Amino acid sequence: MQVNTKLTLKIFWQYSFKYKIEFFVILLTVMGAASMDAIVPLFFKNLFDILSQGQRGSAVMLALIFILFQILGLSLLRWLFWRTSTFVANDYQSKIMTDLTNYCFEVLHLHSFSFFNNNFSGSLVKKVKWFGKSYEIIADRVIWNLLPMVVSISLMCFVLFRRNLWLGLGIIGWITVFLVINFIFTRYKLKYDVARSEAESETTGFLADTITNSQTVKLFNGYGREVEGFALVNDKLRKLRKFTWDLDSVFQAIQGLFTISLEIGIFYLALTLWQKGILSIGDFVLIQSYLVSIFNRVWDFGQYIRRIYEALSDAVEMTEIINTPFEIKDLANAKKLKVTQAEIIFSNVDFYYHQTRKVLDNFNLTIARQEHLALIGPSGAGKTTIIRLLLRMHDLSAGKILIDHQDIAKVTQESLWQSVSLVPQDPILFHRTLMENIRYGRPKATNQEVIEASRAAHCHEFITHLSDGYNTFVGERGIKLSGGERQRVAIARAILRNAPILVLDEATSSLDSESEMLIQDALAKLMVKKTVIVIAHRLSTIRMMDRIVVLDEGGVVEEGTHENLLKKNNGLYRRLWQLQAGGFIH
Repeated sequence: MQVNTKLTLKIFWQYSFKYKIEFFVILLTVMGAASMDAIVPLFFKNLFDILSQGQRGSAVMLALIFILFQILGLSLLRWLFWRTSTFVANDYQSKIMTDLTNYCFEVLHLHSFSFFNNNFSGSLVKKVKWFGKSYEIIADRVIWNLLPMVVSISLMCFVLFRRNLWLGLGIIGWITVFLVINFIFTRYKLKYDVARSEAESETTGFLADTITNSQTVKLFNGYGREVEGFALVNDKLRKLRKFTWDLDSVFQAIQGLFTISLEIGIFYLALTLWQKGILSIGDFVLIQSYLVSIFNRVWDFGQYIRRIYEALSDAVEMTEIINTPFEIKDLANAKKLKVTQAEIIFSNVDFYYHQTRKVLDNFNLTIARQEHLALIGPSGAGKTTIIRLLLRMHDLSAGKILIDHQDIAKVTQESLWQSVSLVPQDPILFHRTLMENIRYGRPKATNQEVIEASRAAHCHEFITHLSDGYNTFVGERGIKLSGGERQRVAIARAILRNAPILVLDEATSSLDSESEMLIQDALAKLMVKKTVIVIAHRLSTIRMMDRIVVLDEGGVVEEGTHENLLKKNNGLYRRLWQLQAGGFIH
């Protein structure tokens, strides 16, 4: 926790110093404005000292008016300092918050597929959002509260020391005790602020999870369970909130007693000094003005310091992600993958999930240039794992995967993904237009190229019947489209991408018979001159393959064409085929 807090402050400081001119303008103008809190009361002291003399002549009146003009000039200067600092800070902070949010976005997307599988999207969104927001809170407290407090109180103590040693020592001693107590309290409260922030993330994650699965909640009668579950996590958050708020209330009560003691004690000391002729009436005005300012600054200091710690605890959640090593990362000297033949070799591959569950055991498989290969096997045989390893969603436990004799662990991930088109079983689309979703496979493609890919994937027909056509927004995760429509959009995206390696993971599973018939022609065109790996159960897709590889318990148990495999009397493929009903292998 402490390490991440220091890292958070380090990141904030680095970005704060990025815009040096604005940084120093804000620093100097805020210090100049805050210094007026100590300087202006000195002129009021002189004003009241003259008034206390009881003289009303013209010379006295001129002296008083001159002091007023001095106060006016200093007040206008303070106004100018504050206005300059606020306008500069508006530009300064908005740029830094944008930079920080961009930085979080970049770091977040460099994490592995497993990272996103293990974290709620709603929770991650909150962490990114609060990182920038936390900077704003901390910067505001430092610029507008803590810095002015340090400058003004330091000058006030200097002035009081000049008037009398005991006055200065009394104020310094009181502030020192107050700050020590604040420090101890904030350190004590920090762990509860962190727990509260974690509870908020848990609540947000639960909420996002149920909203994403709202249809499942309804259809599986989960409403009561979800309401009860959300109430439990929400009540946990309520208890932590109340406890931290109660701590604040207790400390504010203690602060109140401290301020009373300071006011009475300082004025008692001032009275004794007045009795000895050391202080004047103007000094009492000066002391009262200083005390009011100190009370305001120091009273708020307790809230500011706690707010900073709360903001830090909110930011630390994102800092933990920033400080988490990337599970999958490019080597320092990684080169771009160059695909000429698109030959794929799995060589002695072992893979474990969580170091305990072995999925692939000394797995070997060679996929020839432009070969069309189907992976078949019972659930848990390792079909999807093979695809994930090829896409480097996970690193191998042992062995190598080679594409054109290049180890994919030694090339850049971007170049690997650029060489592969994936059509998943359940394609998820951006909440953007259909044109943008299809073009995502090749961002520089023209509108006409997008339309041609859509025609090939047989999704142009339904798109043109939509009110906004290709400019139709598809909703979150493509919810406005049917499963078959999403599948065809995903195929259009793959057609447009035109990568040399094509992976179809149950690519026709969401299609009805009529749609599948349309898609088969599109897939046949898409697979021309490409190395293709297909995970599929439908007969129509399997028969298109040059070779079928049957997997079981992490290894290859059979391989051959559909007709050859059916001839093996005791073969696994034959048994699976005999269980087929309606064109599916179960």
